Amino acid sequence: MTDERAGLREVSRRAGVRRVAELAGVSPATVSRALREGTPVSADTRERVRRAAVSVGYPLPARTLTVAVLARLPTRWFFAEAVAGVEAVLSAGGHLTQLHNVGDPASRRHFFDTLPVRGRVDGLILVASALDDAERSALDELDLPVTVVGGDMPGRPRVGVDDRAGARAAVRHLAGLGHREIALVSFDPYEACGRTTARDRRAGWADALAESGAAPGPVVEVGADVTAGDTAAGRLLSLPRLPTAVFAMSDEAAIGVARTLRRAGVEVPGRVSVVGFDDHEMAAVADLTTVAQPVRRQGELAARALLATVAGDTPADVELPTRLVVRGTTAPPR
Repeated sequence: MTDERAGLREVSRRAGVRRVAELAGVSPATVSRALREGTPVSADTRERVRRAAVSVGYPLPARTLTVAVLARLPTRWFFAEAVAGVEAVLSAGGHLTQLHNVGDPASRRHFFDTLPVRGRVDGLILVASALDDAERSALDELDLPVTVVGGDMPGRPRVGVDDRAGARAAVRHLAGLGHREIALVSFDPYEACGRTTARDRRAGWADALAESGAAPGPVVEVGADVTAGDTAAGRLLSLPRLPTAVFAMSDEAAIGVARTLRRAGVEVPGRVSVVGFDDHEMAAVADLTTVAQPVRRQGELAARALLATVAGDTPADVELPTRLVVRGTTAPPR
């Protein structure tokens, strides 16, 4: 009985190949070649055969995709977490991840000038990097599916968090403790990676200040790493009067702020309270109050959205929740 069923399946398969060949106007052998990756068949013929196969319900072989991931700082925590999420989903489906570092200006310019992914990848995932008009046009010309993590590219599916709401929750926490002057350590608003995020988190800071009646403290525009936090704290220490609280747009910067203040003899949280954003893997070690966001999950969902787009679907934008994690760097002011 088993041999009989196997024989029937083989007869059915051959009939299906002949029907696909008739519809596509090619030979059965060409159908077999066209439905296998890496075989010498023109793109037009391959597409015609695939459409014919779909129209009669002939099963298509699993297709291995190559997805390019553009990350500005791939070794930094946020980017590494997002890329890990992307790669986990793609590898589970038998697909390939191609990582491109577009961090320094020269490498970024080279990528968008030469577009080395042209004809070599099936889609792109952009991680936390705003694009200028020329860069956006370059990606549009590739005519590839694009999904965005933690940024914004109009017309493309986006996975991220509500940065404004997260920042608002952080500053509400400080205002609720009784802090009346709350400083902001900001990303560089003119830097491509953080432009949208900096705008939204600054708006959340301003929202909470307006709600509570607290005064806006000094705004220090530096960057996102620990060294930037050190620099920001140095600038705050040079002021005639220290604010009693600081909201930093990243945990790395918040850790740098707290470290430098403590080295200068300023108690954290006794004299100054500090809140970060991300829930970086070192946030718990530093006992840092922060706003947690699910970074790896964003990468996973972005990969799923890209695969859905390649399959012909139109995935909706996804906005994941943030949550306030209260630890030991915040307390009521003295």
